[in-house]
Amino acid sequence: MNFDEVVNRRGTNSLKWDVPENELPLWVADMDFATAPAVVDAIKKRTECAAFGYSIIPEEWNQAYVGWWKRRYNYEMDPESLIFCTGVVPAISSIVRKVTTPAENVVILTPVYNIFFNSIVNNGRNVLQCPLRYDEAAADKCRAESDKNIAGENCAADVYGIDWDALEKALANPQTSLLIFCNPHNPVGKIWTAEEIARVGELCRKHSVTVISDEIHCDLTKPDKRYISFASVSETCRDISIVCMAPTKTFNIAGLQTAAVSVANPTLRHKVWRGLNTDEVAEPNVFAIQAAIAAYNEGEPWLDELLQYIQGNRELVADFIAREIPQVKLIDAEATYLLWLDCRDFCKRRGMNTEQLEKDIRDNAQVFISKGSIYGDAGEGFMRMNIACTKATLQEALSRLKAYFGR
Repeated sequence: MNFDEVVNRRGTNSLKWDVPENELPLWVADMDFATAPAVVDAIKKRTECAAFGYSIIPEEWNQAYVGWWKRRYNYEMDPESLIFCTGVVPAISSIVRKVTTPAENVVILTPVYNIFFNSIVNNGRNVLQCPLRYDEAAADKCRAESDKNIAGENCAADVYGIDWDALEKALANPQTSLLIFCNPHNPVGKIWTAEEIARVGELCRKHSVTVISDEIHCDLTKPDKRYISFASVSETCRDISIVCMAPTKTFNIAGLQTAAVSVANPTLRHKVWRGLNTDEVAEPNVFAIQAAIAAYNEGEPWLDELLQYIQGNRELVADFIAREIPQVKLIDAEATYLLWLDCRDFCKRRGMNTEQLEKDIRDNAQVFISKGSIYGDAGEGFMRMNIACTKATLQEALSRLKAYFGR
């Protein structure tokens, strides 16, 4: 697969690329690459029947998910645990409405995906932010070792972690009923260990808190890394969790609106199933099923090539920032195609916050990257950059950023 090939997305009603002509959008989390040929072929085949009525969900769909998680992660899901939904975000919002009541607390580990806030606040629940522990010394050590090509196995994993005392305090609040867990974590790019997940599960069990585990970025790891599904770690984790998953981020098919939730606990599964159906987000469009089946059954070789290309982009950015943009500190990421940039010193010297920084970069460098403040209070001073683009686009963006930060 030629990931250097430019896919011109301007003029296609693309959310990402509906920007001024000279602007480079490295913000919203979709990729600039054509999806796997097997997915395209499946969609073309479906169009051969020119009737686009209602679709059913065949057993082959369940088995495609089960087979993928078994092959890549050695986790065998019960096919009966799976429920189709139109997207991970609609699923999360529906689950928030179904398993909590108004004015209850939903805990999130910040900085975290900004739409979690919407799913909580828009449904009349309270956001309870539990900031991750950021070890700046570990981040500096990680960058130094990376410069010498001797990065340790757990280097990136040590930079961000859970503040266990703060988390237990948040979960112990009698008004808390739900934790939304991001695995791998967006935007910091952390893969949670089995030990960390097990500890989260035990704390949630202790305080009668249900867990939504958003695992939409699970496939997008460094080539030598594998994520661990929340439900796979222990009986406790399996019993209290609702796992959200999809091929959409992995195969760049978010516009097809195809996803799933896996709920092992039959009582909790029934409640989630009722919520998704009540909210009318459990019916597939005519391409959603075929695309998911093709992706999971035939897309593995394509994905393995993609992961190598994204890793090359990670290394390109890390080398460029270390040499050319010392005003910015890059946080080493184990997963996602999103990079987390520490711009706090620059913001402090310029007397600006990250909302102002985002605007200033767009106005003066014509590069659109996301302000960290939208990911929670712990994101202030940081920026998020999407590197799922061609190397030519990335190099041009980096050149513009160098000029901006070096002014």
